[in-house]
Amino acid sequence: MTSGISHTSVDSRDACAQSRWWADVLGFADDPADPNEPGHEECMIFSPDGRTRLLFIEVPEGKAVKNRLHLDLRPTDGTREQEVERLTALGATLVGDHRRPDGGGWVTLADPEGNEFCVLRGVTEVADPYAHLVTDGKPFPA
Repeated sequence: MTSGISHTSVDSRDACAQSRWWADVLGFADDPADPNEPGHEECMIFSPDGRTRLLFIEVPEGKAVKNRLHLDLRPTDGTREQEVERLTALGATLVGDHRRPDGGGWVTLADPEGNEFCVLRGVTEVADPYAHLVTDGKPFPA
């Protein structure tokens, strides 16, 4: 017996605002049958295929320390630098610059509530080192 991941939950001060911000970042959307509204204590967003889900849950306390879990984002249609510029224009803040002279590395940003995430090089800049593990819906390992 195994378990699958239903969704990833993120504690938030303002679940609706966070869900909207991350929907803009990721190209995700609300469930049209249950749209996220200001004042909702739980707001879920879905990837275009509906398989990846993020749930923002309102909690009374603010973020106090570094995340124990974070997202690593790989730009799908641009470079890491273009994506960092886009995300900072949306309100992300720079936490750490780990880019290397050889082009590798990443940039650590924080969302409007201070949750850290990383931006890797884009798919147009580097091949996915895990592409051999993609199984087109077949059980892994294929």
